[in-house]
Amino acid sequence: MRRPKRSHCPIAFALDIFGDKWSLLLLRDLLLKDKKRYGDFLTSEEKIATNILSERLARLESEGLITKSRDKTNRRQFIYSPTRKGLDLLPALLEISFWSAKYDPKTAAPPSVMRRIRADRDGFIREVAARFNNRIPQS
Repeated sequence: MRRPKRSHCPIAFALDIFGDKWSLLLLRDLLLKDKKRYGDFLTSEEKIATNILSERLARLESEGLITKSRDKTNRRQFIYSPTRKGLDLLPALLEISFWSAKYDPKTAAPPSVMRRIRADRDGFIREVAARFNNRIPQS
């Protein structure tokens, strides 16, 4: 599923991996909205189609940004978790959120959350990472 990279320009390299809107939204949902099952992602307000969801999850997995494992409570379902590589995108997602909150007058970003992240960005990132530490393989 891996596709050849257009170049080794850092921005082009990143865009080749997660540069479509669905991949970033799936990472947002996984990292910031506690979504972890296929059905959870389908409930997002952006209304991703099932075929696109399947393809993007497979792409994120093949690029090493997420892992997929059987749900221990329901063996018919899978649990998606970020890898260290995926979790390392959290600061970039936060910066995109800050930028959007600044320029979108109808932003859905809660001001209290944005203030909290600005006040202790590293602490917020540690809190998010702590939710996944038992599921991320140590390198």
